Amino acid sequence: MASRSRASTYRQDRRAPLGRRVVAALRLGVALSGLLALISMPLPLGIDPHSHTAAHAGSPLAAGVAPVSGGAAQPAPPPAPPPTPVSVAIDTLQPRTPVPYGFLGLSFEMSALGELAGDGARGDLVNLLRSLGPGVLRLGGVSADTQAAWTDAATPLPSWASVAVTDRELRELATLAARSGWRVLFTLGLAHFEPIPAAREAAAAKAALGKWLAAFEIGNEPDAYVENGLRTEPWTFAQYYPEALAYRQAIAHHAPGVALAGPDVSGSHAFPRWGPPESADLTPGLLTGHHYPLGCHKLPAPSIEGLLSPETRYKEQLSLGRYMTVAVSRRTPFRMTEANTVSCGGTAGISNTFASALWAVDYTARAMTTGLAGLNFQGAPANCSGYSPLCASTPARLSRGELHAQPEWYALLMTRSLVGDRPLHTVIESSGSSNVDVQSLLAPTGALEVVLVDDDPPGSASDSVSLRPNRRFGAASLLSLTAPSPQSTDGVRLGGREVQPDGSWREPAKLPSVPDRNGAVIVTLAPSSAVLVRVAPAPPTRRAAHRRH
Repeated sequence: MASRSRASTYRQDRRAPLGRRVVAALRLGVALSGLLALISMPLPLGIDPHSHTAAHAGSPLAAGVAPVSGGAAQPAPPPAPPPTPVSVAIDTLQPRTPVPYGFLGLSFEMSALGELAGDGARGDLVNLLRSLGPGVLRLGGVSADTQAAWTDAATPLPSWASVAVTDRELRELATLAARSGWRVLFTLGLAHFEPIPAAREAAAAKAALGKWLAAFEIGNEPDAYVENGLRTEPWTFAQYYPEALAYRQAIAHHAPGVALAGPDVSGSHAFPRWGPPESADLTPGLLTGHHYPLGCHKLPAPSIEGLLSPETRYKEQLSLGRYMTVAVSRRTPFRMTEANTVSCGGTAGISNTFASALWAVDYTARAMTTGLAGLNFQGAPANCSGYSPLCASTPARLSRGELHAQPEWYALLMTRSLVGDRPLHTVIESSGSSNVDVQSLLAPTGALEVVLVDDDPPGSASDSVSLRPNRRFGAASLLSLTAPSPQSTDGVRLGGREVQPDGSWREPAKLPSVPDRNGAVIVTLAPSSAVLVRVAPAPPTRRAAHRRH
């Protein structure tokens, strides 16, 4: 088969129909790269050690035989096919706008405020958040519209609300923000049209959070209010606008000077209709929206194969393109304030597995290179079976703030060093059919950071990835993300290490390395794994060193 090229943010399928669509996506990516160069969008808020068999080096399988019942031994399965060669061309001469500080984030339901706010003074959440560097903590979700409401001496809790938001929770939230260094994006409920109580809530949040308040969103997924039984037809931005404007005016009176974000749509399909008028008429400092690649009620049913498929990656890139086309045209940064694997809280066996980590590494890197201002992964601290980067395994642990790092958390740890880097144009060529994706960025130090993700299932051919930047670099180190299988819910390791009970994780002082060979760094990438390749700047030549002296 002839070699084919594609931009690193697009997955090439060998079937002709999707292949033709990928060509269209490539053209969209090139156009977006040109648009992104028009504006700077700072955040207004901020050798194969990774083989899936390496963890079992002492097992009978590693010795070449497979155990069967009764203790007998059978010959091991046939050896894996030879590695698939993959060539990656990296243009280091035209780096784009740096990934904004505060890019990484988490999102929780507003109904979880009481469970999380006190974790600033207990448990391990502060350590966990600090391990990622500065970030953004969003509180919102459907419960912001349907369950949670502000109450104080002048504002009785409405009859529809089952969760009270009070000054006490806001002050505790401020402690969490200050100790972790994370700012707060706060959603005000709109489904029950109550602008004055919402404005009082905004004023209290402003007073409690101070500099840790990033912005307010007005309503959660207002484009889907009819679908969710919160409004009747007709309901478009034209009907949303006067309600949101009333909120904005009330907020300006009670809490002048706070930033607004929106429209927080349910998906990119709605953004071309809601994003431009939101930017023009409500002038938020930040445009926002959500993303879930798999729908809980859609057919075929969600699966790991679907989550990690080239088709899903292709559709996701089109979705990112829709968001960024509006953001760039409106010269307003865009943040994905809610994202995860499967909608409706996730699906056990998918959202809580290593497959979610592989997806999250790749999606985060692509969001960075596409130009987003930030990305918040949705979670539920009391549900370890659905989607959640962090959760507590029991109610008692939750009450003590003892959160556990789920597989997806390791993806955030892996990509944290990319914040501040500048995305680079990257093109992949491969004559094989491997399901591999590559993103490359240039660090402020001059080092090259390349994210490699192989989403093929165990037993598939590994990839021999040849990184070929267009200028000289030095040797490379490899930080590997591994687990026994995509279905694994534990055994996840980053750099061979797991997150400690206190929430900390430290990168090993010495990582596996590969040399530069005539301008190329060659990395063997195992199926169902990811690697962060850090390629050091080339040492000065003798002639250059002599000129400096």
